Amino acid sequence: MTIWELDFYSRPVVDENNKKRWEVLICETPATIDRSSDTIFKYASYCPNTTVNSQWLGEAITAAIKEAGVTPKKIRFFRRQMNNMISKACEDIGIPASPSRRTHALTRWIEERMVNFYPQEVGYDQNLTKTASVNYPPLNAVPLPDAVRGDKADKWAFVTLELSSFNDIKDWDISFGENLPTLGMGLDENLKIPGLVIFSPRALPLAGWMSGLEMAYLKLETGSRPLLRLETGASDSWILVNVTNAETLNEAKNFEEAKQKANNLHFLAIQSNPESESFAGFWLLQEGTQE
Repeated sequence: MTIWELDFYSRPVVDENNKKRWEVLICETPATIDRSSDTIFKYASYCPNTTVNSQWLGEAITAAIKEAGVTPKKIRFFRRQMNNMISKACEDIGIPASPSRRTHALTRWIEERMVNFYPQEVGYDQNLTKTASVNYPPLNAVPLPDAVRGDKADKWAFVTLELSSFNDIKDWDISFGENLPTLGMGLDENLKIPGLVIFSPRALPLAGWMSGLEMAYLKLETGSRPLLRLETGASDSWILVNVTNAETLNEAKNFEEAKQKANNLHFLAIQSNPESESFAGFWLLQEGTQE
């Protein structure tokens, strides 16, 4: 399934009238662990200041589709303030749009352009780069829906896998999930990648429900009632695990430390039981920031 990532926003460049220039950036989401960012589809186009609207954006997406020779099944975007315009443009051409923090390829591309492309453009204004970052305050985590919430039969465990273990992930029996291009992250193949495995009799419904979300990352929330949050979409947050004792809290802190050592790469796995050789769900995740 082809998924695209899109950003439509002003850049640190002004035109002859000293107005900020708007630009659409579109790139493909790498679907395999060995996909290089140099080989994914990318499309960039400046937008005239007089046509910053959903119609122009829809036409730009259509032009990108023509250039790529493929229509994406979904378009991800991370700027909530552009939700209405991007959603309308995508709706008009019949492509679902999803607010998401799973836009790693796009984020890296924007970072590269901030360093190597925009400073070379006529009208570049370094002061405007300060407005490029996007940081939304975290929302309070909410319980999982009743239909997929665990019961007493559910168990979970913090685990680790060597990075090299993912080299044959395409051969694993996984019902729902998504990968990340780990081979391009510059990490040692023997590095231990932390993860959480959930064992549940309702593994398949839980994984199926999660597959409809934009899976972002897992995050330990400390405080009077520690918990492990599942971050999804542009800013949604779910209570995945309540951390109820000191031993579990220590394991969760070790999980966070291992994440940091692995460039915030980690995973979430869902299985019916510890003896199962298949996964109802398996997602490679990475905590990061959108620019």
